[in-house]
Amino acid sequence: MLLSGVLVVALAFPLAYGAARRGTGGAGVLRWMCFSAVPLVTTLLVLGMLAGFETIDAGPMGTPVLIGGALLLALLARLLYVRGSGATFAAAGERTALGVTTAIIALCAYWAVGNYAQEKGQADAELLSHNLHLRPAVLLDTSERLSLAWPGVRETPLPEAEAGAHFRYRYEGLRLLAQSGNRMFLIPRRWTWDTGNVLVLPVDAGVRVAFHAG
Repeated sequence: MLLSGVLVVALAFPLAYGAARRGTGGAGVLRWMCFSAVPLVTTLLVLGMLAGFETIDAGPMGTPVLIGGALLLALLARLLYVRGSGATFAAAGERTALGVTTAIIALCAYWAVGNYAQEKGQADAELLSHNLHLRPAVLLDTSERLSLAWPGVRETPLPEAEAGAHFRYRYEGLRLLAQSGNRMFLIPRRWTWDTGNVLVLPVDAGVRVAFHAG
């Protein structure tokens, strides 16, 4: 969405400039376009500040999008005005202000992306909690007792078929949440969003894992 917005702005800027310059009184049209952006910029900034202080509910991305959008619109209006009027671009002091404005816009973009990622991750986790049947079921054999008193998880001592049997306990009712490197994250099949547990299990010679559907 952000990249699409940047693409639209990148295309609209030269089109607006060229259309205004080709028309009668092109410089005046450009100045009018620039000054007409002032109320919109002010409104977006005010809404962004209110959202930042939680006076209004604008969602997790409201504050950075509103503030960043307002500053981006103001920056583009200023650049358009300079090009339309033919004036020398930006005095030294204004260049500093433009640099700070650009930095804040970039910060708002990162802020919005970070908030989106967090919101998406929480939504995916909550969706998964209601659809645990989509995760692979795990049959876990271990050499040591794990003492998992979790709802839905059953512990069964394995028969010692021969002396020195390596795996002694079997656990059923687990599901694979994720795997990262040599670690597996296992959850009980009756896992809940509020009271669920996660078993972080190293994948080594001390465990034997089998996956199955159901």
